[in-house]
Amino acid sequence: MKKIWINFLHLYQPANVDAYHIQEAVNKSYYRLVRALEEHPQIKFTWNISGCLLQRWEEMNYFDLIQRIKKLVERKQLEITGTAAYHALLPLVGEAEVIEQIKANEVILQKHFGVKFKPKGFFLPEMAYSPEVAKIIKKRGYQWIILDEILYSGHLGQVDFNRVYTDTNSGLKVVFRNRRQSSAYVPDNLKDFLADHDVVISATDAELYGLRHEDPTAELEKILKRDSFRTQLISDFITQREKTARVKILSGNWESTEKELKTNEPYALWQAKNHPIQKAIWELARYAQSLDKKHRKDPNYYWYRWHLVRGLASCTFWWASGRDFSHNFGPRAWSPDEIERGINELIRSVRSLHSHLTRANKIKAEKMYLRLERLIWEKHWRYYWQL
Repeated sequence: MKKIWINFLHLYQPANVDAYHIQEAVNKSYYRLVRALEEHPQIKFTWNISGCLLQRWEEMNYFDLIQRIKKLVERKQLEITGTAAYHALLPLVGEAEVIEQIKANEVILQKHFGVKFKPKGFFLPEMAYSPEVAKIIKKRGYQWIILDEILYSGHLGQVDFNRVYTDTNSGLKVVFRNRRQSSAYVPDNLKDFLADHDVVISATDAELYGLRHEDPTAELEKILKRDSFRTQLISDFITQREKTARVKILSGNWESTEKELKTNEPYALWQAKNHPIQKAIWELARYAQSLDKKHRKDPNYYWYRWHLVRGLASCTFWWASGRDFSHNFGPRAWSPDEIERGINELIRSVRSLHSHLTRANKIKAEKMYLRLERLIWEKHWRYYWQL
C-alpha cells in the first residue's frame, strides 16, 4: 500500500491589494501550480480560492487561469472548498457577517464553476475555529473542515493523521494538518516525512510555491514525478474512512501556540490582550458593523458594504501584530501602510452612508480613526522604524 500525501493549498490576496501583487502571485505561484497538475494527471490537490481573489482575477482578465482550474476540477484532480469571500476572521466578526461572507463566496464559486457547484469542504480563514462558526458551516451544508493539529488537544504531536475525526460540537468531519511539515517548504522534506508516516497532511498558502519560496531546483516538480506515494482529495480521504474518532475541538487558529491556548487567547495574532492598536482597530470595525442593520435602505448601502468587508479582512489586524514570520518564509507582521489600507476601508464604509441621520456616526468614527492613526505612527517611529 502506497503512502499518502494530502496537500491543501490556500489561494488568497486581499480584495483591495494593489494589482501588481496579484500579478506577481499569478505568475510565480498560481500558474506554476496549475501547470504542475496539468503535467502530472495522477496528482490530486485540494484548494481554497477566496472569492475576492476570483473577483480580482476576473477584473484583471485572468479568465484563462480560471478556465484551466475549472478543467482540473472537472477532471477530479482538484477539489475546491468553501470559505469566507473576503477573508474575515470568522470567530470575531459576528454571526450575521459570517453568513453573509459564506453566501457571497458561494455565489462567486457558482459563477465560475457552475450554478450547481457546491463544495463539500470548508476552509476557515487562518484556520480560525470556534464552536459557533462551526455550527454555521454545518448548517450551510458543508461536510468537513481542515484545522491545525494543535486544536486537537492544545499540544503538537498527538494527532493520528491516518484517521478522520468528528467535531462533537458541530458534527463536521475534521482532518488535521501536520504543522511541522506545513511550516517548511513541503517538497524539500516530504520524502523523509513519508518514510516515518503512512499519511502526510500539509496545508500552506499557495504563494509558498514560487512567490515566497523561489525553489530554483524545481523540487515540487521533481517530487510529483515520484511513484512512491499517491495523492488524494480530502473528500476522498474522508469517504474511505467511514469510522471516525470523536473529538472536542479547541478554539484557535493555525498559528496558535500552547501558551496562547492555555491563557485563553485563541486568536492572539489578530486580537491580543494588551495590544492597544489591535484593540482600537476592533473598536472602529465593530462600530462600522453596528450601522449595517439600521441603514440597509440607505442609497449608498452597497458602497458601505463594499468598503466594510475589505476593512474586516484578517490582514488589517495581522499587519498590526508585529510578529516575526520568518519561520514560515514570511515577513515581520508590521506595516503601517497595510494597517492604514484596512482602517481606511472601515472609515470609508461609515463615510459612504448617505443619510443625514449618520452625521453623528461619522464624527464618532472619525475620532476613532484619528486616534488610530496616531497610535500606528507613534508605534512605528518609536519602535519599528529601522528595526
